[in-house]
Amino acid sequence: MDALTLLLTRQSCPRLVAPAPDDAQLKVILDAAARVPDHGGLAPWEFIIATGEGLNRLADVFVAAATEAGEDDDFIAKAANMPLRAPMVITVVAKTRSDIKKVPELEQQLSAGCAVMAMQQAAFAQGLGGIWRTGSFAFDETVNKALGLDDTDQIVGFLYLGTPAIEMPLKPQKDGSTFARYL
Repeated sequence: MDALTLLLTRQSCPRLVAPAPDDAQLKVILDAAARVPDHGGLAPWEFIIATGEGLNRLADVFVAAATEAGEDDDFIAKAANMPLRAPMVITVVAKTRSDIKKVPELEQQLSAGCAVMAMQQAAFAQGLGGIWRTGSFAFDETVNKALGLDDTDQIVGFLYLGTPAIEMPLKPQKDGSTFARYL
C-alpha cells in the first residue's frame, strides 16, 4: 500500500483478534513512532506494551481505578474486559519536561499524540488493525500510579492492536477542504 492510499483510507478497527504484531512488526511500529515531529529532540513519550498476562495486569489496573472512583458493578465488569478486546494494547504516555522553555508542554503532548498516529499507520501498513482509545482511564490518577507514571505524565491514548476480525467497510471519504479557509 502506498503512503497516500494509507493516509486516505485509514480507519479504526474495533474488532481485533490474535495474532498481535510479531516482534518484527512491533519494531516497525515503535520505530515509526520515534520518527514523528519532536521539537528539541526530547522524545517526550513512553510506550507501555501489554500482551498476554500484561493484558490481565492492565485489566486489574482498570478495575482498581473503577473501584476507587466508585463506579457501579456493571462498569467495573466492563473495565475488566477493556484490555482484552485486542491481543496487544500499547499505552502511550506523554513524558513532558517543563524545564525546556523553548518547547511548551503542549507541544510535547502533541508529539506523543503524533506517535500514536504513526504507530497506528505503521500497523495498518503491515496488514494489522488498530483503534486508538482514550476514555476516563487516560486521565485517572489510580491508573497513572499503577503504571508508575510521574505527576507530570499524561496518557494520550491506549492503542489496541491485532488482526482485524472482520473486513471493515470503507467509510465515505471526507472532503478536507470543507474544514479549511484562507487568510
